[in-house]
Amino acid sequence: MKPLVQISLDLTSIDEALETAAMALRAGVDWLEAGTPLILAEGLHGVRKLRESFPDTPIVADLKTMDGGYLEAEMMAKAGATHVVVMARAHEETIKCVVQAGQDFGAAVMGDNLACPDMVEGARRLEALGCDFIVHHIGYDERRGIAARGERMPSPLDQLREVVDAVEIPVQAVGGLSLEQAIQCPAYGAPLVVLGAPLTIDADAFKTADGDLESSLRLICEKVHAQG
Repeated sequence: MKPLVQISLDLTSIDEALETAAMALRAGVDWLEAGTPLILAEGLHGVRKLRESFPDTPIVADLKTMDGGYLEAEMMAKAGATHVVVMARAHEETIKCVVQAGQDFGAAVMGDNLACPDMVEGARRLEALGCDFIVHHIGYDERRGIAARGERMPSPLDQLREVVDAVEIPVQAVGGLSLEQAIQCPAYGAPLVVLGAPLTIDADAFKTADGDLESSLRLICEKVHAQG
């Protein structure tokens, strides 16, 4: 799989999400993600608006599904999502339901190993249950809580090579990466580079970051795509 750039729209306003998405696509971003804050704030309406505005762009709905998997995946696919996210910590029947809904409604399934006691085994489990992608994920609260105690903040890069080596499906790394680290992900074998909080989003306010974001995104996209 060629390296791609996905921007996580972890925003709470559909208008700001649409504006940020348009800017990101001008800069060369390949995929849009309706982040969990956006889904909580705008629901299916937000995904529909993204699809209406960007009819040919892949859209990831970061549902973080834990139960009711078939219905959640069906609803988002019908609203225009091309990818949905289910958690490895969900019951295996839930993961199977999301995978089945993905097959029935034409959505790829991304399995997220957030908070798995064994992140590598969590990725293997997701692949075995039929997921199409792995999201290797160190959570927002986990990172901030550990850092607040003065301990070393965990990074997805810590086990990224192990996760990549454990599965055959594409992997993306999420959670506290610097811009430089995100750009390095394809070199680890993880071709889906995700840009979000705190790279392009103000992680405390969940709004678009200040500064010349478009120019920064264009440079990042050029560096990622050059690795293909």
